[in-house]
Amino acid sequence: METFIVTGTDGIEVHCYQWRPAGEVQAIVHIAHGMSEHALRYERFAIALNKAGFAVVANDHRGHGKSKLLGRELGHMADENGWHKAVNDLAVVNQQIQQRIPNKPIILLGHSMGSFMTQDYMARYGDTISAAALCATNSASNGPAGALLKIAQMLARFERRRLSPTGHSPVILSMVFGAYNKAFKPNRTEFDWLSRDESEVDKYVDDPLCGFECSTQTWTDMFAALGSLASDPAIKKMDKTLPIYVFSGTDDPVGEKGKGVQRLLNAYQKYGFTRVTHQFYQGGRHEMLNETNRDEVTTDFLDWALRVIK
Repeated sequence: METFIVTGTDGIEVHCYQWRPAGEVQAIVHIAHGMSEHALRYERFAIALNKAGFAVVANDHRGHGKSKLLGRELGHMADENGWHKAVNDLAVVNQQIQQRIPNKPIILLGHSMGSFMTQDYMARYGDTISAAALCATNSASNGPAGALLKIAQMLARFERRRLSPTGHSPVILSMVFGAYNKAFKPNRTEFDWLSRDESEVDKYVDDPLCGFECSTQTWTDMFAALGSLASDPAIKKMDKTLPIYVFSGTDDPVGEKGKGVQRLLNAYQKYGFTRVTHQFYQGGRHEMLNETNRDEVTTDFLDWALRVIK
């Protein structure tokens, strides 16, 4: 593994990790990780992709891993517009990827929060990638999720005023992660909702760079962005011929146990997207790349990726 740093538009150092196959590179997979975790959690997946000829790059989002803002705690992306800056960071990383491994297709793979960033990226920078994959995602602005999102937006703004932009809100944490875990009672940990594999959950719990609380500003910025991601104006900006792979566990609370994911697929169908593939895994929870059937999930992703780059 090799590390490198790119500089965000506001000067923040974004830490990146690259895994490269021994032979010729067929394509690059750029991983956008989820909230309250970091890029090195994807090393096992990256090594598996290397064996199939894919180079892999993953960056720690601002406020995560080693891309921590100077003088700020983990979970604070920026004093303002953190979400848009984080998506811009992905574009800067992709520019560096093109310089490091030129003339190769780039697949942007987003997990959870990273999947929402990828949806945003598809509308804003879609011409810089050859395909996109969305894991543990949702159509956040439509259906029941849209109604709940409006409440979350108001709550986040209120908590930001009450606690300061860098403060932490137990109320928001309980509303989001606490609600996710309730579906898996009796709970062994606070993160049972991540995977059926208890050893993987324990790795997350024991990792000092995982499970931290995000700032009220980060929540405010993210909730504001989620309101427009799967909206008509955003989808109309996307390339309808871009290959998209959507995969999710049927018990993932972020995807509303598949209902929110299906709404997203329906939206893509409504607007005439021609190259959308999806896969639902029965009983899978939030982190399909860390689930009990992760080898199957990895194989399915590779089958799709090899098809689209050829």
